[in-house]
Amino acid sequence: MAALAACLVACTSANAETIKFGGILPLTGPGALIGTAEMRGVQFAVDQANAKGGIHGQQVEVQFEDNQAKPDQSVLSFNKLTDLTHVSVIFTGYSGPTLAMAPLATRKKVLLVNAGAQADALAKASPYLINTLPTIGGEIEVLSKYLTGDGKKKAAIMFENDAAGMSGRDDYLRFFPEAGGTILAQEATQFGQTDFRPALLKLADAKPDVMLVAITAGLLQMAQEYKQLDLKFTVAGTTFFADPATIADPSSSGFVHTQLHIDAPPDLAAQFKSKYGADMEFFAKQYYNAAQIVLATLDKVLEDKQPVTGETMHDTLLKIGKFQGLIPLEFKTNTASVPLDINVMRDGKDVLLKEMKLQ
Repeated sequence: MAALAACLVACTSANAETIKFGGILPLTGPGALIGTAEMRGVQFAVDQANAKGGIHGQQVEVQFEDNQAKPDQSVLSFNKLTDLTHVSVIFTGYSGPTLAMAPLATRKKVLLVNAGAQADALAKASPYLINTLPTIGGEIEVLSKYLTGDGKKKAAIMFENDAAGMSGRDDYLRFFPEAGGTILAQEATQFGQTDFRPALLKLADAKPDVMLVAITAGLLQMAQEYKQLDLKFTVAGTTFFADPATIADPSSSGFVHTQLHIDAPPDLAAQFKSKYGADMEFFAKQYYNAAQIVLATLDKVLEDKQPVTGETMHDTLLKIGKFQGLIPLEFKTNTASVPLDINVMRDGKDVLLKEMKLQ
């Protein structure tokens, strides 16, 4: 009996397969706070699926690589995961790294899943790049109409000198004037910098009603320096303002931003906090939801007895089209449309001002 039991365990272990995916995210450096939240969101979803027996009895493993938000490191990590580990799906974030990997994804037919980056170029970077959130242009168009409608028609732009920041700047230059406003000045910053005072003072000299921001790191430092300089213009931005530390800091009071709408049920949020000792904030929820989409797609691929490849995962995901996870998503193209809110930071909280619908 004991020998038979041992044989059954050994045979089951031998027959069980582990499906391996990848994640290339900034886990150190200026983007580490966001990258860690993204990694936890993916891992949390995968752990839940594995605890229930996996997908059609097969366990899922995600191998994460730290790209430090650098495009060149991302390419090295992509080649490592695809050539050595032979993954078919890679979770990615940040615009520059994702755009650097996009041609490789097309060539090798590897599904890239982006749930955090929003540069406009991502929409057409690769047919194998799936964006679970809209590009930044849609948010900025909505934000521009809201601000000018609220009487803030003279703007200055602070943007990060990288793919995401320049994309945001270009969209502000297009959509804010179209909404009836005027751009008075613009200043570039560098990814990871901590002293924003020179740029803030130069923009303040233009006497704007509002400063339009397109930065992905250093938001808290910028907010604190804005407060120290006693500047009076409104600060406005997009979903990248969804930084818990900045929201909680008094210096950000009055900051206005668009916010992609996504909720986590209280019990799910409590389980996440118990596991990681941190709130399930925006980027953790985004990547949990993205992992759910990938797992649902994997379930269908295995149900149809197809091989798990980047091509079958890509084709099946788009064939399914509609997903209901933490947020309803529909893929008519490789970029999803989602609900959008206008929020204001006030008394340590992110408060809803207006519900919108982004097409």
